[in-house]
Amino acid sequence: MSHLANDKQTFLNIAVLTVSDTRDETTDSSGRYLAEALAEAGHSLADKKIVVDDVYQIRAVLSQWIADPKVDCVITTGGTGFTARDNTPEAVKVLFDKDIEGFGELFRYISYTEIGTSTVQSRALAGFANKTVIFCVPGSTNACKTAWQKILLEQLNSTHRPCNFVPHVG
Repeated sequence: MSHLANDKQTFLNIAVLTVSDTRDETTDSSGRYLAEALAEAGHSLADKKIVVDDVYQIRAVLSQWIADPKVDCVITTGGTGFTARDNTPEAVKVLFDKDIEGFGELFRYISYTEIGTSTVQSRALAGFANKTVIFCVPGSTNACKTAWQKILLEQLNSTHRPCNFVPHVG
């Protein structure tokens, strides 16, 4: 699988979507963290939006980004729990051409070491849609840090071996 890594660093255009009924630009610490972290890693922030937790509004924003050849990756934060207003998995999963089952499994495994059995209440998921990789993580800033620092930073790095997601986007 080493053919899926490159010696030359390739940076991605990544969009960040915060799903929340209560956050705005001043209170969106999770979206702000992701935007800063991806820029620090050398990637470009393609776009950043906040949308209420509504299946159709989430799909509308994602569909625009999926159709945009300038967006390689989307990271959503929020809406992955079990309350009546947590709709991110229902909104996003139907858009996937392929699921990345291992992302949710690994996120919950790592998260278990941090928050114990409460991790079973996370419906983190990922997949590909039109050669755009999409990762959906919980809305807490700590969950975003876990996902970015322990999974996404490496998997969105074209030099990470033995493989990464970069050859599959665009």
